[in-house]
Amino acid sequence: MTTLKLKARGSAHDQREPGRRPVRGGGPRRRLTLAEAQAERAARAATAAQGPHASHPAARERRATGRGERTPARQGAAPRRREEQAPKTKPAAQPVAQRRPKSPPRATPSAQPPRVTPSAQPPRERPAPITPAAPATASDGIRLSKRLTELGLASRREADEWIEAGRVRVNGRLAVLGQRVGPHDRIDIDPQARRDQASKLTVLLHKPIGYVSGQAEGRHRPATALVTAANRWHGDRLPLRIPPSGLHGLAPAGRLDIDSTGLLVLTQDGRIAKRLIGHEAAVEKEYLVRVRRRGPLRADALERLRQGLELDGVKLRPAKVSWQNEEQLRFVLREGRKRQIRRMCELVGLEVIGLKRVRIGSVVLGGLPVGQWRLLRPQESF
Repeated sequence: MTTLKLKARGSAHDQREPGRRPVRGGGPRRRLTLAEAQAERAARAATAAQGPHASHPAARERRATGRGERTPARQGAAPRRREEQAPKTKPAAQPVAQRRPKSPPRATPSAQPPRVTPSAQPPRERPAPITPAAPATASDGIRLSKRLTELGLASRREADEWIEAGRVRVNGRLAVLGQRVGPHDRIDIDPQARRDQASKLTVLLHKPIGYVSGQAEGRHRPATALVTAANRWHGDRLPLRIPPSGLHGLAPAGRLDIDSTGLLVLTQDGRIAKRLIGHEAAVEKEYLVRVRRRGPLRADALERLRQGLELDGVKLRPAKVSWQNEEQLRFVLREGRKRQIRRMCELVGLEVIGLKRVRIGSVVLGGLPVGQWRLLRPQESF
């Protein structure tokens, strides 16, 4: 028998070989003989055939002593225990009415209260916004500003200013420019607008010759320049505080020629201006006219002055004309064309040498001195 060279356990040159078997206890190893190696291989094959745990020492011991074999009673014990166990069944679901409500989670001391965001707070009560009324179509009525003018509430310009300022409502809704209304629509005016309107002034001036009714023309001053505290008539007892610079915003409602004198109305109220000089104005205006004959007067001259004349191709409205004396005529007109009376007299052979307006509507010039003015009284109207 050939012996092998022994090496120390754990040596770096220790390589397992089929015929080498380690010796327990850490002693020196020896090489198995060919017969021992074949016998060991046969034992391993037999152990592998018996099961994966057949090589375990406890398994080898049970096989050697016979204690590892199960008896028939013991082999059937496990199945009987499985049969005795009741099948597991899922408990039936309880009706919805019998289910216990889930309790809310218990708040922990460390939990912070939820933060209240502005959107979670109850909204404050705010007044409903005023919704402007939509402009109506052309078939729904007339323009609101024209309706206010027809009712005598304001002039067309003043009505537009009220609408723009939000002082007019139609059926409770804010009106807009261009809106049309029907005959049954309810129109409400802001009381403040009425108060502002009542505070507007209307002045009656006895215009002297040499002053123009409107804007200044060359060396001729406008009639509004006479409306000062110094020129106020002492017979006017109405309360009024006038600044030294005079009253501004007054506009003439009608005209008088530079060579004419008499009653001239200056106003801040658009209603009065429209009534006196509007397209449909029909307020009577009375004049005293001093004339001079250029030759023999025709017999029908007076009748022609009353209703038979034309100016600029337009037939004049009927007029009331009568003689006051041999040199003076009385004219009552319902219109006011430029230099109308002077041109009418020329057509019948008369020359006007003096003209004075003494009445407009029911308002008379009276004893107001030339160049002075007074306020329109509350009981007076045109």
